[in-house]
Amino acid sequence: MNQQRADAIVTQYLPKIYGFALKKSFGYEEAEELCADIVKEVYESLLKAKEVHNLDGYIWRISEHVYAKYVSSVKKHQGISLDGVHLSTEDVYDLGEAAEELLRLRREIAFLTKTRREVVYSYYYENKSIAQIAKERGIPTGTVKWHLNKARHELKEGFFMERKIGKLGMKPIKAIGFGHDGDPGPNGGPEFYLDDRLNLNLVYSVYHVPRTKEEIAEELGVTPVFIEDRIDFLERNGFLVRKAGGKLTTYVRFEPETYSLEQRESFLKKKWEIAQLLAKDYAQSVIQAVLDVKDIYLPTGNRELLEAAAVFYGVAMKCRISTSRDTSVYRIKTTDGGDFVACIDIEQTQSDKDYVPSLNLPSMWTCGSMTRVSEKYPVSCWSIDSRYCSRKGHWENNLTSDYEYLYEFITGAIADDRANEDKFKRLRERKFLSEDNKVNIMVVKGKAEEFFDKIPPLDEKLKKRYSGCALENAEIIARDYPPQMRDLIIDWGVGGFISNTVALMVLDILYENGTFQKLTDRERIASTLLMFSDTLPKE
Repeated sequence: MNQQRADAIVTQYLPKIYGFALKKSFGYEEAEELCADIVKEVYESLLKAKEVHNLDGYIWRISEHVYAKYVSSVKKHQGISLDGVHLSTEDVYDLGEAAEELLRLRREIAFLTKTRREVVYSYYYENKSIAQIAKERGIPTGTVKWHLNKARHELKEGFFMERKIGKLGMKPIKAIGFGHDGDPGPNGGPEFYLDDRLNLNLVYSVYHVPRTKEEIAEELGVTPVFIEDRIDFLERNGFLVRKAGGKLTTYVRFEPETYSLEQRESFLKKKWEIAQLLAKDYAQSVIQAVLDVKDIYLPTGNRELLEAAAVFYGVAMKCRISTSRDTSVYRIKTTDGGDFVACIDIEQTQSDKDYVPSLNLPSMWTCGSMTRVSEKYPVSCWSIDSRYCSRKGHWENNLTSDYEYLYEFITGAIADDRANEDKFKRLRERKFLSEDNKVNIMVVKGKAEEFFDKIPPLDEKLKKRYSGCALENAEIIARDYPPQMRDLIIDWGVGGFISNTVALMVLDILYENGTFQKLTDRERIASTLLMFSDTLPKE
């Protein structure tokens, strides 16, 4: 058979082969290893074969053959850990055809509750008496007998059960981006907890439908014992929330698996209309409001840098439409002190592929608003990262210490010598300081709140004018989310109707119509970043 034909067959059968491997395995890693072995054997066999008339039978025979070899190779000196309980298989046993039955029995033991597993192990594997088990566990002998009877019944029932593997067991989701709104702890945002593929899919398995531990295990195609510690870890850190009946849910926001391009463009068109109005009137009121700010250091002497930052802040922060919804339940409080709403971007499929896009907009991505406040010096900072700036690393690379180092340089507390080599290296990496020791960011003398209080809010009449449209759009978006997430989506949809995206559009208009001049490379370092201090850099 030629290589092109073999490639096509392997591609066609790969999901089914992976499903076969999952059914025979105890976790993703083992399944992927077994799947790779089967695919290799199938591919090599196809290349040697002239023609195959019964592909299904041919591939399943190879799959069973490879699995039998796999069992034979791993059964010696191998045990399966069940919550710290090690069930060994000695060399002297030749299990033969019973190998698969042994694995099935172990699988069913793993589906027992933790207490029941431990009682079964103590009684059958350690040969302890019922009285001894009762004494060790501090429970009545009748309770031990009850657990054993229930275990026998569940094992018998489950042994001949064809356990189904859910969608996530066959096709796990992948995260293409992590975000948060709030303060991550020392460990970081949701990526620290959910970058692990199994943890991510475990949380997603209860996103649309609350599930018990056993239901989660079946959805993922693993045994409960394999995920118990992970469930405890994720529950302790707020990513899983226990509901009635032992079911778990989550308040992590995942993007929907599908999206409508027509709907997205419809929302963007409305935002563009608002941006045009704000650029005409509101932006000018902000520029006028900051005219009296004189104590400021501007890297290139261009005051438009300050005005543009003030306009962006005003649109993004002072024009928001508030709602009365309580969204505190969505804040994840981690054991390391983090307190944030977690957002996960997953791969999405366009639902209206026949729709012809009508907009040709540049990237509307932003990171922020980011605030950093020093406890060591009278220094703070506000910034938004977007295509108007050249700063790298976004929130993770935006450190409070950067502004503390710069303050030490401005006040003459440190010199450019070997003792402070690391500090100067860091400031130059961020381009906050040039090679010839010129400060490259804006510094405003005074406190941040004094400056931002000058920026006027959006007129309440205009807010009311947009609030109905904002609520309507938010409710449409919320339909694509599970019920427990809809208050957050509506709150964000209304509050975010006029926010960073509209602010970016307003800047586009102001730079396009000549209100602001095109940024230089040096000004792109400082764009939409304001440092507040009691001391200004020397010119």
